[in-house]
Amino acid sequence: MKKPSGRSLAYLAAGLVVALILAQLIPVNRSNPPIGAELEAPAAVLEVLRRSCYDCHSNETTWPWYSRVAPVSWLVARDVSEGREAVNYSVWGSYPAGELAELLEETWEEVAEGEMPPAMYVWLHSEARLTTADREILRSWAADGDR
Repeated sequence: MKKPSGRSLAYLAAGLVVALILAQLIPVNRSNPPIGAELEAPAAVLEVLRRSCYDCHSNETTWPWYSRVAPVSWLVARDVSEGREAVNYSVWGSYPAGELAELLEETWEEVAEGEMPPAMYVWLHSEARLTTADREILRSWAADGDR
């Protein structure tokens, strides 16, 4: 196999730089829609959810600097969109009662299984890591049925 020449590597590097620059022109939706019928829960529950969940599961996303740099911006915007679609605490009060029960159960299952918050998110946002006490707060909230 022939080893690439220095000139070939320079062209490749230049092409990658141009591609990254052009990627910045692709629009990404980083909006925060209005808050609707927001979640009403005990203060301890709200504190945990705001710290560990709201960036992806509410209309109160704090968009970090890297959410403005493609291609990472595409991944962050997709994660927020999917998170809001799964459950959005900013419109919690607008979900039908039966759906609220399912969302509470699913929320606790995701936390109990260690799926939420995602490891990559916690790696970038260490304050989002759930403690044993945080998990107990969410478990009790889910078991009490949103009281």
